[in-house]
Amino acid sequence: AKVIEETQRPAIVMAHNKTLAAQLYGEFRDFFPENSVEYFVSYYDYYQPEAYVPTSDTYIAKDASINEHIEQMRLSATKALLERKDTIVIATVSSIYGLGAPESYLKMVVHLDRGDIINQRDLLRRFSSLQYTRNDLDFRRATFRVRGDTIDVYPADSDNEALRIELFGDEIEKLSWFDPLTGAIINEVPRATIFPKTHYVTPKETVLNCIDSIKEELKERLEYLRSVNKLVEAQRLEERTNYDIEMMRELGYCQGVENYSRYLSGRNPGESPPCLFDYIPKNAIVFIDESHVSVPQIGAMYKGDRSRKETLVEYGFRLPSAMDNRPLKFDEWELLAP
Repeated sequence: AKVIEETQRPAIVMAHNKTLAAQLYGEFRDFFPENSVEYFVSYYDYYQPEAYVPTSDTYIAKDASINEHIEQMRLSATKALLERKDTIVIATVSSIYGLGAPESYLKMVVHLDRGDIINQRDLLRRFSSLQYTRNDLDFRRATFRVRGDTIDVYPADSDNEALRIELFGDEIEKLSWFDPLTGAIINEVPRATIFPKTHYVTPKETVLNCIDSIKEELKERLEYLRSVNKLVEAQRLEERTNYDIEMMRELGYCQGVENYSRYLSGRNPGESPPCLFDYIPKNAIVFIDESHVSVPQIGAMYKGDRSRKETLVEYGFRLPSAMDNRPLKFDEWELLAP
């Protein structure tokens, strides 16, 4: 804390488990009441990764229960890193896992200024592209509602503030933050920014542009599987991948879209995926708490993930490019950490 105070630079403090991270988060909020102290840990209450057990021919689909409050805190952390210079992020090794590319994430951000000219339908379409849903009855995070010329948006990264946009024709007449529970206006603002619902959001044009590359890889993989007489695996891979492509073409995303992250972020084969460290400024400081436990964790994450993905690829559940949706290797983390 003293080093952060002296240097006045953004900081990321890595702990080896959620309990220690929560304790540090509480302490740093006391030490730095004026700073943006954020919390970035795994948002799963329960997580069963996609896997295949060849010995018993058992396929286990990905199953997870996401903690909405922690998801909001993760989104708040990346928003603070992009907007503020006094950010301190308390994180676990979850920070070395792949996130959406910051370039794609920032392209999707909706900037609103009082006096802007925008058609209401176009504005609602832009909120939908952020994966927000319209809900006029149950107003909660990552939803919006419409009442005449007034649009209320509950940002995905916000804990207790929503934005009210009042239009006069096609002009934004008033922007104000309000309490979604009581409806009381907190303050009027000249401009506001709405961030996407998830880090994995990608402009639809990017998704459509990468479909040809996915099809090309699928064609090559199918040729290989058929050449070694793995016909069941080839049929399985073809059906699953074509279904994902159709979903991406129609909706802009699909279940398990992160497995195509190599194409979505424009990376080369084997290149490290974007993660929290791609969002932090170059002048940030990284602290490793309990490094004798945290550092070995960083190395182990990659090996465990790789072993599981190799089986999925071998038996036709995923394309080989899915192996590039992975945690960082230790040497990659060392290069990325400021």
